[in-house]
Amino acid sequence: MFRRDPVKLALARVSAVIGIDTGALLGLTRGVFRRGGVLAALRGEQQVILSLGGVDTRGAFELASVTKPFTGALAGTLVEAGRLDWEIPLARLGGPFARLPPHLTPLALSTHTAGLPMHPARAAVTVFTRFHDPYGNMGATDAIASARRWSLLAGAPPRSAGGFAYSNLGAGVLALALAHAAGEEVSAAGYGRALHGWVTGPLGLGVSLTPAGAVVRPAGPLGGGSMTGFGPLVGAGGLFGTAADLLGFGASRLGAPPAPLLRPAGLPRHIRGVTPGWMVSSPDGEVRWHDGLARGTRTGLGLNLRTGTVVALLARGTDSPLGPRGVLPTLLLALLGAGREQWR
Repeated sequence: MFRRDPVKLALARVSAVIGIDTGALLGLTRGVFRRGGVLAALRGEQQVILSLGGVDTRGAFELASVTKPFTGALAGTLVEAGRLDWEIPLARLGGPFARLPPHLTPLALSTHTAGLPMHPARAAVTVFTRFHDPYGNMGATDAIASARRWSLLAGAPPRSAGGFAYSNLGAGVLALALAHAAGEEVSAAGYGRALHGWVTGPLGLGVSLTPAGAVVRPAGPLGGGSMTGFGPLVGAGGLFGTAADLLGFGASRLGAPPAPLLRPAGLPRHIRGVTPGWMVSSPDGEVRWHDGLARGTRTGLGLNLRTGTVVALLARGTDSPLGPRGVLPTLLLALLGAGREQWR
């Protein structure tokens, strides 16, 4: 007897939940999950969490840059509580942030419009000498000082401020400031406690810096079985979570208070705007998403505010060096109803 195609079966089950014809996505889905993973979707009262390639659906993945929506949610919660304001400089928090220039605001850092570079300067070396933990030789004060130095070198505000420039440094420094605003220590651990106290704990999610359960091991030429470290910049990419965690978090965002939506210069062609923690890829601003790339795993989380759809993709392996880049975001956007036209 012929064995039914597990990828085709998985797409059929997802289609039944999200109400989108997934027939044309078979090849794309095979490419994303060629080393296995978890495909999950939610809409209304229906949800599905599916294993591909034998990967445990309850296993925790490195979320990598899918951490950023959680950091954005923490910022929004602190704004709602009056602990923070999107437009007020972090310098007003005092303490180790007192000497930061005034253009470094929670809104600018959470939307990559502060003019900061992708990484602290030392990462140009440590990405080779500390491949799996390039920020690990830094402390929180080093990260904050790096943001200040880059701002002063470029002028304050730098000419690039206001335009889109993706920055792990900016997101990581914001997370440290959120820990301070929440009354926690300015450190990676302080950020973890603040996130648990204000976001993941109240939602009953297992997302954390130190997963309690089994972790899905990295795969591929860059994986080597080691986890990716983020040092003091954990708010940019250091969280772990399961597919169920991502669906639960995404569902909570469907009804969250609205955050500012910006359309800065310099956006890639498939991104129509940015909002704290999220990319926006629909003309009406309804599709919010983020993807993440660790050394041997890839992640994606997105939601459609209009349809109430949430999709999570957790895959072992990285983009093939011989194949097209951005395969996972393309699949994520298609499942959210944004479609391939966003890439034109």
